[in-house]
Amino acid sequence: MRKTATRLRLAGALAAALMLGGIATGPTAQADERHGKEPTLADLAQRHGRYFGSATDNPELVDEPYKALLGSEFDQITPGNGMKWYATEPQQGVFDFSQGDEIVNLARANRQKVRGHTLVWHSQLPGWLTEREWTAPELRAVLKKHVQAEVRHYRGKVFAWDVVNEAFNEDGTYRESVFYKTLGPGYIADALRWAHQADPRVKLYLNDYNIEAIGPKSDAYYKLAKELKAKGVPLHGIGLQAHLALQYGYPTTLEDNLRRFSRLGLDTSLTEVDIRMQLPATEEKLAQQAEWYRDLTEACLAVRRCVGITLWDYTDKYSWIPAFFPGEGAALPWDEQLAPKPAYFALREALGGR
Repeated sequence: MRKTATRLRLAGALAAALMLGGIATGPTAQADERHGKEPTLADLAQRHGRYFGSATDNPELVDEPYKALLGSEFDQITPGNGMKWYATEPQQGVFDFSQGDEIVNLARANRQKVRGHTLVWHSQLPGWLTEREWTAPELRAVLKKHVQAEVRHYRGKVFAWDVVNEAFNEDGTYRESVFYKTLGPGYIADALRWAHQADPRVKLYLNDYNIEAIGPKSDAYYKLAKELKAKGVPLHGIGLQAHLALQYGYPTTLEDNLRRFSRLGLDTSLTEVDIRMQLPATEEKLAQQAEWYRDLTEACLAVRRCVGITLWDYTDKYSWIPAFFPGEGAALPWDEQLAPKPAYFALREALGGR
């Protein structure tokens, strides 16, 4: 593994420096850098014209050490759950934006930008939507009202929206969601148009997992994006979630994949990054994980229209992985005690830091 031993030695040294307060955290990071302190991941990414962010969720915000690091190391936040349909429209026509508002307000206080996540998804829908049959006109009206109400509420407060999330199966066929089954594939273009009407300035994305490499699923997005652009549908970017797992191999065609979307005139983002492993974590697995974090960061930096990277929360303490993939975990650059792992230092190196 290239430079692994060197990087692990560096990790130990920088971890010691961090414990001694050598890495800047807070809005004074630029001034600290001038006085010999280390820039944050966000500072380093900004040098390349990118952002570096983290997801977060409302229950975690009572954890003050966690919140302090969230507010200092990153310049972008994605609400993990607070903007999803079940949270924002728990009863038909009754909207509750309190969870999303809490995270937006936190981001504003920290001078961070917010990615809206997500308007249309087959999962985490309220019971009133999933427990009855809809005619196409009925569901179309429900979908339009939801999309436009939420986008209007956050108009000027988010820089991008994951408008439609996880629309395709692994083989590139459309996912049989309630929206697809009732409205057909046109619901995607409709959602993008409605979102654009509600906020003409916000960037609109399609977002999915397992589309990092070139293959049937990413091909489906490429074909759809090309068709939407040709029809003048307001689509501005593709979000590649980048939920990776060591046991399944690294997506070696990631950079080529990012480039082909760029050639369509689209931005790309790595929107939900984590790299899980089968437990227990070992030095070798952590070194491989660090290599992958480095490689995906370098792939994004190599493509001008890859505009940023977001971790799917930054610490193993609040990772979704163990609950959904029993026996797997250790997926983030900080451990459960908020201590940086080799992956953190690999990120710093990839971004041009020490």
